[in-house]
Amino acid sequence: MPWDTIARVNDALRGVIWGAPMLILLTGTGVYFTLRTGLFQLRYLRLWLGRTILSCFSGQTRRAGGISPFATVCTALAATVGTGNIAGVATALTIGGPGAVFWMWVAAFFGMMTAFAENTLGMLYREKGPDGAWRGGPMYYLKKGLHAPLLAGAFALFCALASFGIGNMSQCNSIAGGLRSVFGVPPLATGLVTAALLGAVMLGGLKRISRVTTALVPAMALFYMGGAAVVLWCRREFVPQACGQILACAFDLRAAGGGAAGFGIAQAIRIGISRGVFSNEAGLGSSVMVHTAADAKEPCEQGMWAVFEVFFDTIVMCTVTALVILSSGVYNATQYGLAAGTPLLMRLETGAALTAHAFSSVFGAPGGAFVAVSLALFAFSTLLGWSYYGQRAAEYLFGARAVPFYKVLFVAAAAAGCVMRLDLAWALSDTFNGLMALPNLAGVLALRRDVLGEWRRYRRTRHII
Repeated sequence: MPWDTIARVNDALRGVIWGAPMLILLTGTGVYFTLRTGLFQLRYLRLWLGRTILSCFSGQTRRAGGISPFATVCTALAATVGTGNIAGVATALTIGGPGAVFWMWVAAFFGMMTAFAENTLGMLYREKGPDGAWRGGPMYYLKKGLHAPLLAGAFALFCALASFGIGNMSQCNSIAGGLRSVFGVPPLATGLVTAALLGAVMLGGLKRISRVTTALVPAMALFYMGGAAVVLWCRREFVPQACGQILACAFDLRAAGGGAAGFGIAQAIRIGISRGVFSNEAGLGSSVMVHTAADAKEPCEQGMWAVFEVFFDTIVMCTVTALVILSSGVYNATQYGLAAGTPLLMRLETGAALTAHAFSSVFGAPGGAFVAVSLALFAFSTLLGWSYYGQRAAEYLFGARAVPFYKVLFVAAAAAGCVMRLDLAWALSDTFNGLMALPNLAGVLALRRDVLGEWRRYRRTRHII
């Protein structure tokens, strides 16, 4: 079948998968669990913060052996904190206006509970592998809880395919593009170095991946947030105005459409947003595979780590990027408003270029280098996270003997991704991610009583009102 025919068929399929029904399904799942748990995100704010990030300062997450919950959330964040936090947010602004950010917040708020539900289920239905390590993910609760092995196999297949696109080649292409434009590094050199580093980490399995991400994720987040804090401080008089823009434009019809497109739960509904990684993957089920590997006993507490993951990725990281762009003066609402949906938008800065311009408004020329380095770090961390997801999916489908073969293909794809045009790969990845969400959400909703029952048990045994 010719490539143009594949592209046309995929575009038609993607339009159906990421249409209004998917948005309703994704958001509706989060709304359901939000209401049934009594506004968990707000009512139990102190609880889930205390059981997650704040517990790191008390030493509660330390483990003598195995993988700690903090290490697993760093690996999950490695996959979710990606180019979408830099380029995807900027593109959402250019398509949907400042109001798009408000809709990111709304979707993230409900997405926290979708992530809580799927990760709680993952813990309930996980099992020990031949090596004594935990195995889990949507394929396990679809098979063991829903008794739907075909859906489980379909999820694993779509996950394995998506890992080569949105989780690999597209990320490498972003790394190569940024380093070439700012530092003049040849894409082939970037590809060889990236493949070598990736292979070295993957050879060590999940423990090495988690060790690297435990060091990399906090460091890259602090690096990016530190630079953003400088910009916001220098432009502090414009920050209130930026917040006002977000709220004032939130209910503009064009802004609402852009927000739905720009936010990572819907992920890649619009063409521009497909150039960034899914913001937090809540509802896709991908992060469940690493969360269930944690050396943890309480399913609900691991679900709380997933709540924190969505909160940090979208409410914190994406908001910071949006405020930097809006307060820096590089975003002209009238100009982009007139350009949205027209060829003029092609001549305006979008994506990572717009974010780089925002940082350059304070740092000057080094601002572009700062964004390029941040983009490379974020994209490489996404490579690490998705490499684990793909391994687990391949193992589920074909057994442990398929894992070494998968690793070789994944590393080779990383090198190829740096030197290839990937328009079709991006588009196909959008479709595969949507196809992942469908069986996962079906399982989460069908097994909702298991989630709610486990939450009631946790509240009762911990004497939580």
